[in-house]
Amino acid sequence: MTALDDALAALARARSPADLFGPDTAEAARRYRRLARLVHPDTTGGRTADAFARLTALWRGYNRAGPVTITTRRHTFRVGDRRADGDLADLFDATVEGPGEAVVLKLPRDPADGDLLEREAVALRQLPKDGDGRFLPYVPRLVESFRHRDADTGQERRANAIAALDGFSSLAEVHDAYPDGLDPRDAAWMWRRLLVALGFAHRAGVLHGAVLPEHVLIHPELHGLVLVDWCYSVPGCHAPVDSSGRVPALVTRYADWYPPEVPARERASAATDIFMAARCMTHLMGDKAPREMRLFAKGCMAAQQRRRPDDAWRLLAEFDELLERLYGPRRFRPFTMPGR
Repeated sequence: MTALDDALAALARARSPADLFGPDTAEAARRYRRLARLVHPDTTGGRTADAFARLTALWRGYNRAGPVTITTRRHTFRVGDRRADGDLADLFDATVEGPGEAVVLKLPRDPADGDLLEREAVALRQLPKDGDGRFLPYVPRLVESFRHRDADTGQERRANAIAALDGFSSLAEVHDAYPDGLDPRDAAWMWRRLLVALGFAHRAGVLHGAVLPEHVLIHPELHGLVLVDWCYSVPGCHAPVDSSGRVPALVTRYADWYPPEVPARERASAATDIFMAARCMTHLMGDKAPREMRLFAKGCMAAQQRRRPDDAWRLLAEFDELLERLYGPRRFRPFTMPGR
């Protein structure tokens, strides 16, 4: 058999991209290029057009599914299916070989956005170092941040591997599940925990910079909350990112959710995060928010930074007083997501 015959036979046998390209990303790219040279219609007088189309489809499928393995100096990641399309990165389910820990691997679609993933890595290292360890469950855990070279294009991209979270829903999903507005008593515990997350981060010297519905995850049964996607964060001046104090970018589809200092490229503060948190919660409740909560949120969303609260812990104490006036002593209120 000729090399072309072998290539056609391999294409005929393949039932999935992994069957043809194997588990090693570098070898997969070399195999693709070798097969493409053999079955390209220009080299066979057009006889292999169908085979080349199948090869192209399998290669696209391989890249959509993500690389099968990525090996760094510290870990080997077995990468599975694409979990979601983030604001600037593709998110893949992955497992750390050895301990078998489940992680989410973030790879930016544009290599130029690697600085934003580096910013996230800096923040997620700073939070456990400089923050109160009791509140670490409110933020994701960084497993590793590394540079990954694409075997096909040669481009390098910053990648972050973050411990996976199970059983969580975003505030965007909560809003979709309760489109007529969430009961303020349910929104209350979410708002409280969001203020705890911000208070923890701010005391550790980190602003989140993008407190948006997709970035706030809640656990319905356990009443847990995790603030994710720290790519837009503003770490303290000692962190090796920049010391401008500005939020580095906006999530375009939420452009009108930001306080004025962000689009104006002015220095952000704790009041920036507090503004966006209040915006999330009023959006969640809609018309069901009582007047007292609306007034509380209005004070958090003043146009001028200096007129907004800038201490999440103090604000939490004021919020607790408001809730006690409205609903009496605090008690656990079960919450469910429809269909779960």
